[in-house]
This record gives sequence, C-alpha cells and structure tokens, in this order.
Amino acid sequence: MTRASALSVKQISKHYQDGSRQINVISDLSFNVAAGESLSVMGPSGSGKSTLLNLLAGLLELDSGDITLALKDESFSYRTANERSRTMLRRQHIGYVYQFFNLVPTLTVLENVRLPARLNNRRDLERHASTLLGEFGLSDRLNDFPNRLSGGEQQRVAVARALLLKPPLLLADEPTGNLDAENSSHVADLLFSSCREQNISLVLATHSNEVAAMADTQLQLDRQSP
Repeated sequence: MTRASALSVKQISKHYQDGSRQINVISDLSFNVAAGESLSVMGPSGSGKSTLLNLLAGLLELDSGDITLALKDESFSYRTANERSRTMLRRQHIGYVYQFFNLVPTLTVLENVRLPARLNNRRDLERHASTLLGEFGLSDRLNDFPNRLSGGEQQRVAVARALLLKPPLLLADEPTGNLDAENSSHVADLLFSSCREQNISLVLATHSNEVAAMADTQLQLDRQSP
C-alpha cells in the first residue's frame, strides 16, 4: 500500500544574484517523501544540496513553487508562511543533524539532548532524553561534556537531540562526512532505522554512495547553468 506523502516538494526554484548575473541553484524540482521513508540527495559541490536542505528547513525563501509538510492537524505551506511561522515550524517540527555535530560545548550530553524540549516547554519529553541516549549506547556519558566524546559519540548525541521531539521531518547534512568508516556505518544505521521506526520522513544530503544507497529513494542534483 502506498503511503501518503508527509513532505511534498512541488516545482521549487531558488537562485542567487551575483551582481548582474543570476545563478540558478535549484530549478523546477519536485519530489515527495512519505512518513517513515527516506530520500538521499547527492551531487557535486555547488549543486544545491545544502540550499535544498535550507529550503526544507524554512531558512531560505522559495523563489517559486511550494513545499508542504503534513503536521498532526494541518498541512503547512512554506510558500504562504512568514519568517516567524517558518521559525516555529523549524523549532517544533523539524529535526536537523549537521556534519560537525553542533553540540553546545557548555552543556552536558543529557542537557544537549534535552535542549529542544526545554525550548518548546515540553517537560514531558525531558525524561525521554536519558532513555533515548541509553538506546543509543550512551547511558554512561550523560554527564560528560561534548569535548570528552569521540566524533561518533558526538554524532549519536546529535541524532538523539534531533529525534527527541519526534518531528515529522528530519534533515541531515553530511551526517557521516566527519566520521571514519566504522562510525559512519553505525550513525547511518541509527539514523535510518530510528526514522523508519518513528515514522519520520528523512532527507539526507551525502557524498557517500554507501549511505545514499540506504535510502528508499535517491535524488541526484547537478550544477545548474547560469
């Protein structure tokens, strides 16, 4: 049975202006990702992978087209939303995993993972943070600071933090790009399996053919002509 699309991208375009020259980064791009399914995005540097993720996160405005995300009680349209609405969407309904972890160095592992719950006044989820870290094999690192962790451990913390609110959409920008082969495989397995089990739509940008092949669907971006 075909799942309904949780994320729908319809004919979106984005360009930048370089003096009198228009640089087309994304042109007329469409795709859908169902709840619990994954899409990997590949392409050379400058092909628009990070721009696409930033559009999906609501960090950039669309030039044309629309992105819609199915929430519990409504469908959120990026095209008609103002900056404040997109910020609230990102805070409450989108998880983000970065290549370089982006953990807060002055917070412990547990405090880092609890942060989205604190920002959204979701005290009911704060206790879930330690459970989640235990599932990720980090129950003995709860009170450690990020600088005491290996790269693989830091990225597992970052994945746990992105999953805490059980968002309908999780974005990952080169999440294994700063890890060795063993940790890369571990983090990728964790990311894909967690999103599948929690019915979260995953969009992941990567240069790794092995990681890309783990996704349900692959999208290849090419450099656009100016």
